[in-house]
Amino acid sequence: MGTVTTTSLVSFTTCFLPKSLYSKTHFQFQSQLLRRPNSLLQFRNISLNRNKSSDCVRIKASSSSSSMAAENKNKNKNVQVFDSEEDLAVSLAKYTADLSAKFGKEKGSFTVVLSGGSLIDSLRKLVEPPYVDSIEWAKWHVFWVDERVVPKDHDDSNYKLAYDGFLSKVPITTGNVYAINDALSAEGAAEDYETCLKHLTKSNILATSAATGFPKFDLMLLGMGPDGHIASLFPGHPLLKENEKWVTFIKDSPKPPPERITFTFPVINSSAYIAMVVCGAGKSSAVQTALGNNQNSDLLPVQMASAEEEFTWFLDKDATSKL
Repeated sequence: MGTVTTTSLVSFTTCFLPKSLYSKTHFQFQSQLLRRPNSLLQFRNISLNRNKSSDCVRIKASSSSSSMAAENKNKNKNVQVFDSEEDLAVSLAKYTADLSAKFGKEKGSFTVVLSGGSLIDSLRKLVEPPYVDSIEWAKWHVFWVDERVVPKDHDDSNYKLAYDGFLSKVPITTGNVYAINDALSAEGAAEDYETCLKHLTKSNILATSAATGFPKFDLMLLGMGPDGHIASLFPGHPLLKENEKWVTFIKDSPKPPPERITFTFPVINSSAYIAMVVCGAGKSSAVQTALGNNQNSDLLPVQMASAEEEFTWFLDKDATSKL
């Protein structure tokens, strides 16, 4: 197996451009991984690093799998497991701040994609010292991996969730927050958001992947549903196979509300970095399928996601309880 070492809403940019170009180390999880020689991820090279500031187990794995697709999707993936969601939030804030500094220095901007759900609460440490004062918020450009087609002040709106829990508490330039045009239909909002992204690539605010030709966001901060869905890409849905559009729409979401827009997998998988943030025992079955001994040839949506540079799982120990 190889060696193991312990170690009221403010203004925003609405994308309707056609009219205007406007870690106490969780050793139980460690030992279970080491005892599973036939698991989906057979860790050939494991580095378990104890981080005293965040108390987590960090696992950098090179995987082998009975499924070539699963193997390819697990390239450049790290798994971090934390004793508590609080420890996870501390580490996630540092991770995000470090990438903000990296991209801000390299290219003068930082393109960040948010999701809904519990992810926003896990970002709470960013609005506290030292990060709220040290991050160069003016360089941030904020997008959504998916959005419900509802008014922005509706309780189901991912924009409202992010505004209330995060955006209202940090000085991000309001014109750098790219919300959907909620006056349009689901189909119209998806087309409009894609037009917005294409304009931003032409103006060099948003990078383009040399490998795929799709937009390349610096960081996607994503969550996962109990069924293994990410964004608004659900198990077994035809949209999982969409490979041309940047943004598409769904009118029959198995989770309400039914009408949404969502990034497609070619866009998600062209990201430089992805943080997959998953907490709670209610998602442990999907985590087990994604990271455990799964022989099912039908991959969950979360298993279909990858990043060009690095994909990192941020998990609390409850989410790993079935591993």
